[in-house]
Parts: sequence; C-alpha cells; structure tokens
Amino acid sequence: MRNLRKKRDPDVQRSLFGEILDWMLAPLLFVWPISIAFTHYFANSVASFPYDQSLREHVTAISRQITFDDGRPQLAMPAVAQLFLRSDEIDNVYFHLLDGSGKLVVGDPELPVPVLPISLENNEPGEVHFRDDEFRGQTLRVAYMVLFASAQSTTPRVLIEVGETTEKRSQLANKIIASVILPQFVIIPLAVVLVWFGLSQGLRPLTRLRKRIEARREADLSPISLSRVPEELRPLTEAFNSMLARMQNNVDAQRRFIANAAHQMRTPLTGLKTQAQLAMRERDPGELRHALSQILAGVDRASRLVDQLLALERAEASGHSQQTLLALDLEPLLREIVETWVVQALERRIDLGYEPAGAVPIVGNAFLLREMINNLLDNALRYTPADGRVTARVFAQGDFALLEIEDSGSGISDDDSHKVFDRFYRADGSDGEGSGLGLAIVREIAEIHQAAASLRPKTSGESGEAVCGCIARIVFPLRRLQPSRLPIPAAARTGFA
Repeated sequence: MRNLRKKRDPDVQRSLFGEILDWMLAPLLFVWPISIAFTHYFANSVASFPYDQSLREHVTAISRQITFDDGRPQLAMPAVAQLFLRSDEIDNVYFHLLDGSGKLVVGDPELPVPVLPISLENNEPGEVHFRDDEFRGQTLRVAYMVLFASAQSTTPRVLIEVGETTEKRSQLANKIIASVILPQFVIIPLAVVLVWFGLSQGLRPLTRLRKRIEARREADLSPISLSRVPEELRPLTEAFNSMLARMQNNVDAQRRFIANAAHQMRTPLTGLKTQAQLAMRERDPGELRHALSQILAGVDRASRLVDQLLALERAEASGHSQQTLLALDLEPLLREIVETWVVQALERRIDLGYEPAGAVPIVGNAFLLREMINNLLDNALRYTPADGRVTARVFAQGDFALLEIEDSGSGISDDDSHKVFDRFYRADGSDGEGSGLGLAIVREIAEIHQAAASLRPKTSGESGEAVCGCIARIVFPLRRLQPSRLPIPAAARTGFA
C-alpha cells in the first residue's frame, strides 16, 4: 500500500539518458499503429486494382456480345464462354443483364439487383463503374455498364453487371500487409537496441566529464580542460570554469582577509601583553594607573577592530544573500545618525554640522546605511583636528542622490584617494589609530546599493586649488516618487556644536 500511494516527486529529475530515450521511442511507438492502419488501407487498394481490371474486361467482353432485336437486347455468347467467365478456383463469379425496366434478360437471377435501376440514368453509356454489395453473407464487388440500343436510340437501356466475391482480394491484401508488418517486428526492436547503443556512445563524453569532476580534490579549483569536450558541453564547461574562477577569487580574498586580520589583531594583543607586563612590575600607583589606562585604550582599539571586522563580514554576507532593499528617505536617516555623533564631536572640539535638503528617496537597507554613515563620520572626526569642521549633507542632483561628508582635516593625496577603500590600507601620515577597514566597509555597502563611493581632496570653489580637508561622497540612484520633482530648497547649515 505504501508503494501504491507513493507519488513521483516533480522536483526529482530523471536521467538524461532516459529522457532522450523516451522522447525518441515515444513518437516511434505512437506512429507505428498509424502506419499499420495506412498499410491496411493501401494494401486493400493495391490488391483490388488488378481484380477490378479483370472485372472491367469481363463487362466489356459481355457488352460486345449484346445485340438488339426490335429494341430487345440479346446476348450472343456461347455457353462455353459463359463457363470460362465463371471459372475461378477461389471466388464465385456472377453476371446478368437487365433491361431498362429492371427485368432479367439473361444471367444469374440471384445476383443482387440495384434497388433503383432507374438511378443509372446519370451514368455514361459504355463506361464501367464499380460498387460493393453483399450476397449470401459474402462481400461482393460488382462492375456494371449501361448500354443503349444505338447511339441515337431512346429505347430502353441494358444494364450489364458482373459480380465477384472478394476472397482473392483479401488474401492478396493480407499478404501485402504481412510482408510490410512482419519485418517491422524485427526492425523496431532492432532500432530500439541501436538507439540505446547510440545514446550510450553519444553520452560517453558526458560520463567522462562527470568522472573528471568527481576525481578532483576538494581544494582543486583550477579550470577544467576543454580538450575532448564536445561542442554541446563546451558552454556548460565554460560556465562551470567561470564559477570555479569566482570561487577561487573568493577563497583568495578570504585568505588574504584572514591573514590581514590576524596581522592587525596581533598588534593590539601584543601591546596589551606588553602593557600588562609593565603594570605587573610597577610599584608607583601613578605609573600603574597610566599602564592601566594604556591597557584600556588598547582594549578599545581591539574591540573596535573586531566590530569593524564583523561589520565587514555582515556587509559581504548581505551582498551575497541579495538582501531586500526597501524605499526610504535618506534625509531623516542622515539627520538621526548625525545627532548621535554630536557628543563625540563636542569632546574633540569639532564643529559637526548638517545641511538639510528636503526629501531624498532611495532604495536601500536602513541597517547597512547606518553602518556606512557611521564609518564615514567616524573617519571624518578621527582625521579632523580640534577646532575643525565636519559637515554632513544629502541632496538630489538629476537622477542621483548624493551623500557627502566634508571635513577640514589634513586632506588626502590623489594617489591615496584610490587606495583608501582597500582593506587594511592606511594613507601615509595617518595617526596610527585606524585599522584601515572603515572605508572598505563603506565600499561594500555602497556596492550592495548599486552606489559609487569616492574620497577626494577638497578644493576651493573659485580657484579650484586644493584646501585642507577632503570630501567623502556616495552617489545613489534616485528613486522618483512623482514624474516631476519639486525644487530642492536652498541648503541651510544647521550646527550641532
């Protein structure tokens, strides 16, 4: 009962060999009965043709022996000729003559007479026609002809009919059908075997390719050689090689990331160990307090490094998982985040400002955008000296939404501006507190949002000369809420410090 109730899982794919074999043999098995029906029809037609010709000759021969005496038909055929007409070892042959009124003139009275002989008026005189009838439970093939007494005569006509049973026709048709059908019982199984053998040989390259893949080591991500790969399998193999190349790149990137992360983690841990050893030797409370403060600062740096590593991993995981992006307004989100950094800006004596610009709709993930903006603000505050300025703004420009964090720090060179988004890269002259991951996280999150991230030196608007500081810019695709956008209000600086 369990096997009877078991249904085939639609998600389970059958073997390719079985699918191809089914699609090749199913039409053959479907056409075979149709071919048998056509063979039977044409075999009967072919078998009837010579015997119809014989009946036609009999009717024509009888018509030549008919004469008319005062308009009455007379058959001048010797008895020997009539016996020769009836001589057949298999079938029975009958004939008779009927006058215009349907009365028997001569011949076999038992031969079926047409129900309405007058219906033969439309038949051309002297032309032989055929019809099928039944006589004593047997099928009868009848050939008939209509004759006038003369070409100009309007006297009653003569109907000549010669009938023959169809045993010889059936035997010949059966022989034709047997000669066609019987070889098919050998040819079709042979064709099935040949198709099976041909498919087995044709799918051998696929089997070889499968064995080559199965024989590879787990860590082997090298491309599969395209030698001896059929043309039909070449696109599949190239796509598989492309996937292996992407996997190799990901593995290499992960290995570099782990190596760099281990190197970055080793530095703060070594510093913590050194400070702890110094603290254990100190007897002066002041020096001990200083050593403990250094340990606390080292713990903070290590904690931040771990947080950034986790944030970078979350950003990469979000990109791989195709995280859902929703419609949101970037303007209030940026304002809210800037407000959370006001206290830190005050502690560093930095003027943190925000320039509102009205609604700026985009499609994004609020959690990832918060992480990105926090890293931008942290980077700007970290490299801006005391009494400096950091300004955050967002505005729409054409079909794009622009997020900018501008600072008045030491700036950045053009060469470094292209490298700072790499992991663990730190520009020359940095203070040594950063881990080199903040802008890498910004780039990962920007790519998830199909946005472009850049960091460039700040220039004077009038002369174009470089001035102190730099501008971090993220360019998002703008999400239009209406066909025509309202004018953007003039930027007004709002200071939080």
